[in-house]
Amino acid sequence: MSDSSNVEDRPKSKRVGALRGLVPFLWPYRGMAALALLALMLTAGISLVLPLAVRRVVDGFNSARVELLDKYFGAALAIAALLAVGTGLRYYFVTRLGERVVADIRRALFDRVMGMSPAFFERILTGEVLSRITTDTTLILSVIGSSVSVALRNVLILLGGLVLLMLTSAKLTGLVLLVVPAIIVPIIVLGRRLRALSRENQDWIAASSGSASEALLSVQTVQAFTHEGETRREFAEVTEKSFASAKSRIKTRAVMTVIVIFLVFAGVVGVLWIGARDVREGAMSVGALIQFVIYAVMVAGAVGALSEIWGELQRAAGATERLVELLGTEDTVQDPLRPAPLPRPVRGEIAFEDVTFRYPARPEASALNGVSLHVRPGETVALVGPSGAGKTTILQLLMRFYDPQAGRITLDGLALTDLARADFRQSIALVPQDPVIFATSARENIRFGRLDATDAEVEAAAKAAAAHDFLTGLPQGYDSYLGERGVMLSGGQKQRVAIARAILRDAPILLLDEATSALDAESERLVQAAVEKLAETRTTLVVAHRLATVKRADRIVVFDHGKIVAQGTHDELVAEDGLYARLARLQFTEGAV
Repeated sequence: MSDSSNVEDRPKSKRVGALRGLVPFLWPYRGMAALALLALMLTAGISLVLPLAVRRVVDGFNSARVELLDKYFGAALAIAALLAVGTGLRYYFVTRLGERVVADIRRALFDRVMGMSPAFFERILTGEVLSRITTDTTLILSVIGSSVSVALRNVLILLGGLVLLMLTSAKLTGLVLLVVPAIIVPIIVLGRRLRALSRENQDWIAASSGSASEALLSVQTVQAFTHEGETRREFAEVTEKSFASAKSRIKTRAVMTVIVIFLVFAGVVGVLWIGARDVREGAMSVGALIQFVIYAVMVAGAVGALSEIWGELQRAAGATERLVELLGTEDTVQDPLRPAPLPRPVRGEIAFEDVTFRYPARPEASALNGVSLHVRPGETVALVGPSGAGKTTILQLLMRFYDPQAGRITLDGLALTDLARADFRQSIALVPQDPVIFATSARENIRFGRLDATDAEVEAAAKAAAAHDFLTGLPQGYDSYLGERGVMLSGGQKQRVAIARAILRDAPILLLDEATSALDAESERLVQAAVEKLAETRTTLVVAHRLATVKRADRIVVFDHGKIVAQGTHDELVAEDGLYARLARLQFTEGAV
């Protein structure tokens, strides 16, 4: 149910440098980032000044002048107040910047994915895309909103602390620096392992989301076929693999933390032992030793924090790579750089010129093979044939969800590849085979066809689609909530809402893909009348298995194995006694058509 088997094959995060992918999102807010950096430098600077104040206070105890001691305590209090204000400002600017950037990334990702052609969704599960928009961006938020700021602050404290340690006691600082290589080696070695595990963990989380999303969206089918146990087992398997990956990451990071913290504090204890001997011998004052101890603890704390943040940055680098990868995905269907304008009013003349097409997911089989079809403006053409003959593919290519591998498709004499998709799609109303109902009111579902339609126009479209009576019978009438994917409606009711949406769109080209397949005989008769009235002034392509719905078409085009095998009116095709006559005999009484 999921593409989780591919997780092991995905490239791992190469480096923390992948975070450079965030620069385009940070750049518009560089002013806010500069203020955050200033506040950060202020707090780091004040933190480094505090031990000097402590030394003055400690050594001041030996001074007979009380006023001087008072001044030292006053200065220490002022420094603490500045530190509090600076930290508050840093938190405000950094957190706000993080939230703003992540909101922009989420929007950019959604905008990108919404414009992708269906071929993209053949390669990736919707749940995985949602995981990238939510889980991955949350990781990036934690990095921008805290990790980077804490990392920079600790880098400043580390560098400044080392300088001040050297000024306090060069001898003791030299001893401290001997410990540094022992700390850096495990950070580098274990850091590489951590980076790979972080990327793998995020991939498994996405696979888990994809598996759950697919199962939940098809929950009725899963339950109808008593497949709950197997579905639960598959989800549990992916989730356990995600946990196992997380466990490896956590273990590696825990080992790294233990090694680094032990080495850091063992080094500090050793240096303190030597420093205490120097105080006893009068080589340095008690205040100087305390100052050195505080700086040593600050430097050690900064190294420990950086080793921990390094792990966070590794995870965020993996997440950023995945997001940048999604944002940079090239779509197979692209608008031209300078699209030609589609002349208005649209006449609705459609031509397929020797079109051959294979679906990206099934490149070995041709869905259409050398198809040529010309539809005159205002003509109603019915497309019939066995399942998988290529009828729905004609509508999908006409909407330019895909591009054919050979041949071209034109609208009013202009190739679809020369037009902007949003431009020519405005002239098309589609009723898909599986009608889509959104989790909103019935009124808004119909208004989806034309957002500026009035309530009266919405209700007129519903009446034309024979949907008015059942909609007014709902608890809140047209304002009734229809549930996710229209769970409150029957199949026939969903189709009538979808037809009302197409009627309201009032487009010059109407595409009906099995539009009446889920209707009872009475509803079908009513909808058929509405569709016929609508088709009078429009170019209409009707895909149907039920031949009763296509008898009145101006022309019937018969498809078989991706080719057009016959064309003509109902009577002409029956007289030919070919595939159409055979299909007709199967649907009507034995032999009598």
